[in-house]
Amino acid sequence: MPLSWIDEEKYFAQFPGETWKGKTWLEQNKIIAADPQFIDALMENLSGRLFIRYIDAEILPSYDTPFSVDEVKYLFSPGQYEYSFENYFMTFSKKTRKKFNCELNRLHDQSVHYRYNHMPDIDWMFEKNISVYREDSYFYDNRFFRAFIDMIEFFKNNGLLLLSSLLVGGRLAAVDVGALWNNVYTVLAGGADRQFKGIAKLINFHHLKLACRRRFDIVDFLCGDFNWKSRFHLTPCPLYKLSLPQANDFTSFHVTEDRASIAA
Repeated sequence: MPLSWIDEEKYFAQFPGETWKGKTWLEQNKIIAADPQFIDALMENLSGRLFIRYIDAEILPSYDTPFSVDEVKYLFSPGQYEYSFENYFMTFSKKTRKKFNCELNRLHDQSVHYRYNHMPDIDWMFEKNISVYREDSYFYDNRFFRAFIDMIEFFKNNGLLLLSSLLVGGRLAAVDVGALWNNVYTVLAGGADRQFKGIAKLINFHHLKLACRRRFDIVDFLCGDFNWKSRFHLTPCPLYKLSLPQANDFTSFHVTEDRASIAA
């Protein structure tokens, strides 16, 4: 298994595995194997304690193992609404629709414009994200920041990048980084100018409208305890964690200080 040494915690974790507020940066963790039986065999032959997070339900081993729900990712399926944003919007109560429209119309009155894959906007996104969340921002950690830059370059070079910038009255108001692969649109991160009230709602609705118009299969908004995801009627999908044996508060693969005892 691909393992990464976490220096501040003194253990190996499945790559990349760096920690953020006691969590990893992994989402939808998958163990790549040609056949599910290979995953079963791998798990059965581990000699030490094991703790893997964010496991997609599709690759759960078939034998009886103590899996439990870890976190929840949130999806939007345009086909569920016949690829019509209007059909989706009608799932909200009349009172909620009126409230949304009033808030968003105030922004539209200032002239709203979108542009895509304008690379200079990425620096603005990083600055806004860090200024709002400070030490709680993923990008505050230089390891994640550098890796994210590399990932954006990979997406750009391979035609997968979908960078959405929202301008209000000619000013940048929100920027979101996403990627499109196999007709699944994943919204990865973003930054917004909080001076524009309702700007987060506007760009999130934009993602949903874009998905309906371009007939994407899924929009994946990833994990995160953000109330807006449930309020927007996104579909919750649990990811799982696996402990072999019960690891309590133990994280990932335990090793000795000399790194000689790897349980994999």
